[in-house]
Amino acid sequence: MSVSMRDLDPAFQGAGQKAGIEVWRIENFSPAPIPKSSIGKFFTGDSYIVLKTTALKTGALRHDIHYWLGKDTSQDEAGTAAVKTVELDAALGGRAVQYREVQGHETEKFLSYFKPCIIPQEGGVASGFKHVEAEEHITRLFVCRGKHVVPFARSSLNHDGIYILDTKSKIFQFNGSNSSIQERAKALEVVQYIKDTYHDGTCEVATVEDGRLMADAESGEFWGFFGGFAPLPRKTANDEDKTYNSDITKLFCVEKGQANPVEGDSLKREMLDTSKCYILDCGLEVFVWMGRTTSLDDRKVASGAAEEMIRSSERPKSQMIRIIEGFETVTFRSKFDTWTQETNTTVSEDGRGRVAALLQRQGVNVRGLMKAAPPKEEPQAFIDCTGNLQVWRVNGQEKVLLQAADHSKFYSGDCYVFQYSYPGEEKEEVLIGTWFGKQSVEEERASAVSMASKMVESMKFVPAQARIYEGKEPLQFFVIMQSFIVFKGGISSGYKKYIAEKEVDEDTYNENGLALFRIQGSGPENMQAIQVDPVASSLNSSYCYILHNDSSVFTWIGNLATSTDQELVERQLDLIKPNLQTRAQKEGSESEQFWELLGGKTEYRSQKLTKEPESDPHLFSCSFTKDILKVTEIYNFTQDDLMTEDIFIVDCHSEIFVWVGQEVAPKNKLQALTIGEKFIEKDSLLEKLSPEAPIYVIMEGGEPSFFTRFFTSWDSSKSAMHGNSFQRKLRIVKNGGAPVAEKPKRRTPASYSGRASVPDKSQQRTRSMSFSPERVRVRGRSPAFNALAATFESQNARNLSTPPPVVRKLYPRSVTPDSSKLAPKSSAIASRSALFEQRLKTPPQEQPSVSKPPKGSPKTPESPAPESGSKGKEEKKENDKEEEEKSMSSRIGSLTIQEDAKEGVEDEEDLPAHPYERLKTTSSDPVSDIDVTRREAYLSPEEFKEKFGMTKEAFYKLPKWKQNKFKMAVQLF
Repeated sequence: MSVSMRDLDPAFQGAGQKAGIEVWRIENFSPAPIPKSSIGKFFTGDSYIVLKTTALKTGALRHDIHYWLGKDTSQDEAGTAAVKTVELDAALGGRAVQYREVQGHETEKFLSYFKPCIIPQEGGVASGFKHVEAEEHITRLFVCRGKHVVPFARSSLNHDGIYILDTKSKIFQFNGSNSSIQERAKALEVVQYIKDTYHDGTCEVATVEDGRLMADAESGEFWGFFGGFAPLPRKTANDEDKTYNSDITKLFCVEKGQANPVEGDSLKREMLDTSKCYILDCGLEVFVWMGRTTSLDDRKVASGAAEEMIRSSERPKSQMIRIIEGFETVTFRSKFDTWTQETNTTVSEDGRGRVAALLQRQGVNVRGLMKAAPPKEEPQAFIDCTGNLQVWRVNGQEKVLLQAADHSKFYSGDCYVFQYSYPGEEKEEVLIGTWFGKQSVEEERASAVSMASKMVESMKFVPAQARIYEGKEPLQFFVIMQSFIVFKGGISSGYKKYIAEKEVDEDTYNENGLALFRIQGSGPENMQAIQVDPVASSLNSSYCYILHNDSSVFTWIGNLATSTDQELVERQLDLIKPNLQTRAQKEGSESEQFWELLGGKTEYRSQKLTKEPESDPHLFSCSFTKDILKVTEIYNFTQDDLMTEDIFIVDCHSEIFVWVGQEVAPKNKLQALTIGEKFIEKDSLLEKLSPEAPIYVIMEGGEPSFFTRFFTSWDSSKSAMHGNSFQRKLRIVKNGGAPVAEKPKRRTPASYSGRASVPDKSQQRTRSMSFSPERVRVRGRSPAFNALAATFESQNARNLSTPPPVVRKLYPRSVTPDSSKLAPKSSAIASRSALFEQRLKTPPQEQPSVSKPPKGSPKTPESPAPESGSKGKEEKKENDKEEEEKSMSSRIGSLTIQEDAKEGVEDEEDLPAHPYERLKTTSSDPVSDIDVTRREAYLSPEEFKEKFGMTKEAFYKLPKWKQNKFKMAVQLF
């Protein structure tokens, strides 16, 4: 069905051509566009049409159309909005999903466009109302029902709800005793909205807890607006609380304006005729399905029949959703027992592409035959490649550490555990993961997961965790491994036992035997060699290959392979067969010996292998109890939707991310990977998720860049805040809308001993496996002390607590500074050394601005007797300079280490000890009169070692950021 431009309402001209929101109000039975400054404002006496246009990763535009009906709108306006919505959809190509929105019962998707809420104002246009323009502030009371904010009366206050009282000078949030932390936190977003919208962000904000009487000043002020405190009644059932059975579904066929039941024991896709319209009544949701060949009038009639069905059954909360054949929503398809998606897309371009590929294989110039494809966006790994890598192969119930040369050489019959430490944006980040070969056994897969989980748990759940299958590796994994090779077979005990039990042929790679490798990747930082069966059918015109036996090496270049593919072959040869002469083979001109090694020439593929495409991300909140996973999608999500008490999942089809809040119970944290697996099984979006899709477990506060990229903006300071979701957002609201940093951020040491950069293509990259030692940070020193000390430190002995500024890039080039420019001049050393020596010798009472040197500091060496002769004097000067430099380095090193090691312990010698349950941030009976930034200092030595797994002396030798991580894990930060 199509609609001509002359039938299109002029107000819809040019609509839906770019991403964003467009709104029209029904005025005199016609849509009138709303200016952008007024989008989000709704009046109770009006009807509106809202168009949401979304740009997808594919470049296409998706349209969702909503028509919103105010509670006081007229029947004529409501009917006009419904009809005009159908016309707008037809003008956009008939692919949009259309939603009927009733004030107070809007869909979650509609409300997500106007976060945190919409608060309709009294008034209207054609309904006879006047838009109310309040000259003076009117005190109003609202109740927050989920994401709905509606006016309320004092008489209906109860213990289950959250209420917002908006007065002229202060906004009160009343939290019912039965409300959850998450509900209270979401209500604070509404408070912030009211504060900014109606008070210019200047009024006070107060929270009132249910049960606090007049003794509390803010409670007394709140109840004063109602004439004093009165006991709240229990919640009583009303029309708003009625539920509708969504399990019973009825299908109706609309013919001549009448909805006739469709008989059948179960719902099947075959029941729907493309030339008709149907109504699927699911209680709370009423779907109108419109066949692709139906007319515009048929669709209007079907919509009217659905409206009448909802009205006659007195279901004000029911939502009507209209969908077009071929563009059904996930919810609609899930109502059917069987659903085969039927599409009628054109295949002419695909056929043309296949013909072009065939001709190109035959050497024909096909330029101009194929339509130019849109430029593809180069995928990014969003992970720094300059980190340190450790890899273990799983051998039964044990893991064997691999040598650096074997880090990226995996066997398809084995399982591996890897740990990758790399510089993040603000601190060092760690990724711990497992890799399962296609031929690996289940017992070793379970062992690998158990080992990785214990590693994460031992590090207080700080690292991100990944589960990866062979053939489904994400780009981050390839960038970490760089030159990745997968051999056939395996060498683990589990694989060998499996081979023996099944009595199958051993096919483990032999460097002196016959082997064929497919070379793939996008560049030197991301290249793979995958061993395949050594037969001609394994070839593909889109790739390059390496074929070898004990004495010969061939490279085969497909006609559709790129110059990059050919370059990667040369690089992989250096790793697979570096010492033999290579014989190059071009597709179509192969030698007889080449085909003989492959067992003869046969047909093979030409199309490039495709991986699961990454789709637009979807966010789900999760509830996992008794092995049952329940998920709820959050539309148009932002970072603020992540609650620290909950677990969330980001689904982008090719990868699954499980985000775990800091306040989640430890036992639930251990189930995060299981939750990800259950989510894949559930397949909430009916997108046929692969059970082998990569799963990441991300802990709050340690979100890597390859996770935060799914959010339009990310503020890491929000994760560093203390307390639960409500406490955090309350501080933000009272601080004027900005997060309150609990601790100043400290820069991560910039020196890493691992791989420094992505080298030039002509260079062979290597990776160092030595980890950077723990850096001791200096605390309690004055700026003058640090400035003076920095003068004497050599580049190699520099105190790493104050690294030089470094601009990090995704793949930073290694830049070695000129050490000659960094070294201080001899004259400066001599003069400043004398000054520094003198200050160190001065008694403590004479130098109050400099910290007292700790006991055991080396004494200043005495100067030797003067020597005769000019040569002796010159040697003496040089020796003196060397001794002075060594002395300064020794003194500063001693001060650095001993100050750091003793500061925390000495300050705690006289502190009283308190039990852990009263010191943690979530305590119901917290200790008062303590330094809340150093809660751990009040633990007894025994309880400290139990919680942190180390003594206080060892703990205070750690870098500050690592201390905070440990404290965060045990709820003391």
